[in-house]
Amino acid sequence: MNILIINHYAGSKKHGMEYRPYYLGKEWIKSGNNISIAASSFSHVRFLQPDIKNEFAAETIDGIKYYWIKSPRYKGNGIKRFINILCFIIGLFRYSKIIKKDIKPDIIIASSTYPLDILPAFRLSKMTGALLVYEVHDLWPLSLIELGNMSKYHPMILLFQFAENFAYRKSDKVISILPNAFEYMKQHGLKNEKFIYVPNGINVDDWNEAENFNPDKIEELQKLKNNGQFLIAYAGAHGIANALSSFVEAASKIRNLSIKFILIGDGPEKAKLKSLAMTLNLDNIIFIDPVSRKSIPKLLSIMDVLYISLQNQPLFKYGISPNKLLDYMMAGKPIIQAINTSNDIVTKAGCGVTIEAENVDAIVKAIVNLYNKDAREKRRMGLAGREYVIKFHSYDKLASKLLDSVTGNKL
Repeated sequence: MNILIINHYAGSKKHGMEYRPYYLGKEWIKSGNNISIAASSFSHVRFLQPDIKNEFAAETIDGIKYYWIKSPRYKGNGIKRFINILCFIIGLFRYSKIIKKDIKPDIIIASSTYPLDILPAFRLSKMTGALLVYEVHDLWPLSLIELGNMSKYHPMILLFQFAENFAYRKSDKVISILPNAFEYMKQHGLKNEKFIYVPNGINVDDWNEAENFNPDKIEELQKLKNNGQFLIAYAGAHGIANALSSFVEAASKIRNLSIKFILIGDGPEKAKLKSLAMTLNLDNIIFIDPVSRKSIPKLLSIMDVLYISLQNQPLFKYGISPNKLLDYMMAGKPIIQAINTSNDIVTKAGCGVTIEAENVDAIVKAIVNLYNKDAREKRRMGLAGREYVIKFHSYDKLASKLLDSVTGNKL
């Protein structure tokens, strides 16, 4: 089959995040399918942007044909990002005839965070007779309303709401990485038989091909370990939704123990977090710049405990599927999850503890408990997480489940 994935932010091993379209595509190629991805020429989540000279360009990466649509650069979440989105959507309409002729898709998957890409995807499906699939990463515009404090009557929100409702009505199937999102989706027109749950995944080979990152930083962290320091780390985006100020505040309450707090990554809140650490006069916290995907396994392997958090928001009652949590589980380390969510795989897998979101005292208690826990029990937690994620979240299994659910046939 010919499968077209439309994902504004799609990346590859060459470009960086986001990886889901790339890894699903790689698995489908193994089963004899032809995979194409349409993506924007610029995405804030990539560490390397494609080098294109024209408004529309194609290149093949690891057997996947990428169609890059020229879109302007942006920073942050202001008007320039919205213009970037509009340019990508307009480009999809503009070059749809070329894509149709070149690919002749049997399945079209509209898979960006925002719902507007369903509009050109729907047009392409009508032009080609392809099966139309809408994949939901986050519930937009609900996320913008609850996390971004935007009015539901804002013109952009109204546009996104129209597109979301359109997607649920017109798509042949709707894939959600959030397990409990159907209750929300049916309020916007989705029928039960269309809903498919396929969470985020992990590529096991990445962990077998891991490489070192900054040797000096590894030496620094290893020296801390050798001197008896207990390392607890967060790795990922430093955004408002990640609620990392509670993690920094917890560091101020555990000064008497040999514990170092490590924050790895970047984001709009990083400067504020550094400022908070300085205000609290913390010498037990270390900030590390983002590292490549291949460096994550080595970096996480040095840590004793891994931490993940999100804001205390009703949005997460529909479930979560953060990639960083799957990375943590693959690293084989105990996890502290400070998230109020309806799907708690940390507890289900027995690989750590789940506590109330944004509760500093609960964070402190969880850290101290793991600090004092028997080493064998911590190893057991870590191994349980690794076994669980390989069993239920490896991309080879997810790719088969997704395509089988969409088509009703085995690959």
